[in-house]
Amino acid sequence: MAIAKAERLMNLALCLLGTRRPLSKRELRESIEAYLEAGSDDSFNRMFERDKDDLRELGLVIETVENLDGDVGYLARRDSNRLPPVALDAEEAAALGLAAKVWQQARLAGAASGALQKLRAAGMPEADDPDADRHSALEPRIPVHEAAFEPLMLACRDRRPVVFEYRKANAARPEPRQVEPWTLECWRGHWYLAGWDRDRAAERVFRLSRITGRVRSRAGAFTAEVPDVVTVRETVASWAGESATRTALIRLRTGAGYPLRLRAASVRELGGGWDELEIPYGHGLDAWLVEFGPDVVVVEPADLRADVVDRLRAVAKD
Repeated sequence: MAIAKAERLMNLALCLLGTRRPLSKRELRESIEAYLEAGSDDSFNRMFERDKDDLRELGLVIETVENLDGDVGYLARRDSNRLPPVALDAEEAAALGLAAKVWQQARLAGAASGALQKLRAAGMPEADDPDADRHSALEPRIPVHEAAFEPLMLACRDRRPVVFEYRKANAARPEPRQVEPWTLECWRGHWYLAGWDRDRAAERVFRLSRITGRVRSRAGAFTAEVPDVVTVRETVASWAGESATRTALIRLRTGAGYPLRLRAASVRELGGGWDELEIPYGHGLDAWLVEFGPDVVVVEPADLRADVVDRLRAVAKD
């Protein structure tokens, strides 16, 4: 939702909630700046009707009544729009507290902290409750270092297409991508975006650390239907060979490639500064291995070795 529309809806909701009598369209138009700038009466009427429907869809109960002059008036009674009291037990409060800590390294930290304060003011158990000590050992963190995270998160929420420069694992230079963003997900310490790639007319998953420059929003609606379930982790896992039945034999420099060691089925010291690893082999493993550069040498299978060599040569050309 655009900021201007969100502000207009908020002002309309405040007017309807703050009045003690029904307000006519004319009175609402004179009270809200955005309506004064609407231009013709037809433009204002269309905007007002859309805003009224949007507020009702969001859950605001708006009454339509006739005032003494015979005009139609609108109001939102507070008793009809009052939320039930917030009731959380100790376990639920602890879960919310842990969820807020997840975002402490991102720009969402302030919003998460403010939300907790409001919930506590509404009756949520305090963090210094004696039972809270047993949760203190849990300190979840999801690091968000990529500048692309926040604009992409907002674009996913607002269903806005985006444009950004993206560098694939086997490319020395980034390429422009036009994407309809669906969802963001963290997998093994890295953030990924799933969405519809307009240029390729296909679903794609992008690693945020490979996005260069600024993420720019574009006007217009999505052209592809957003699926009910987006399997980001399954897609990325297949790249890393998590669902594979074959194994690849690689040599890895001692002290390097911790993610590869984590996924290895076996590790054997070769001496001379090298180890030998068996890695689950699936689609996309070649792109992952290229990221480790001279620290990795593929022994077998031959087709994987050829794919990695081709990718490295493509990078070396530039």
